[in-house]
Amino acid sequence: MSDSSSRPTSDSGLPAPRRAFWVTFLAALGSFVIFLVVLFVAYIPQRRTAPEVDLAKIPPEEQWKYTPAGRRAHLEEMRAREIAAATSYAWIDRNQGIVQLPLDRAVELTLQELNSAAAARANAGRKP
Repeated sequence: MSDSSSRPTSDSGLPAPRRAFWVTFLAALGSFVIFLVVLFVAYIPQRRTAPEVDLAKIPPEEQWKYTPAGRRAHLEEMRAREIAAATSYAWIDRNQGIVQLPLDRAVELTLQELNSAAAARANAGRKP
């Protein structure tokens, strides 16, 4: 009489399916560890410190680039110029008749122009 619960075993004494599971598990775990090592070495940026700069050697008009307060002030100044340009009227070229419009007004004029062009096309298609 044979015992149906007996399974083939390997040299290590574990049943063959269980040994295959552990080999697969360890291979997957090893691959994941190798991936993490490669990621850490190659792709994670290393933190670098900014070099010390002697502001006395830099022209005054360029010193804003080297201090956080200077960069912040420059950014605020640039944003103020952009907001002024986006919300005001100005002549770009008076001889050619080119003006700067506030964005809202430019959008209104563009929509009016597109609507009139669409109406003209619709009327052209209704010729009696």
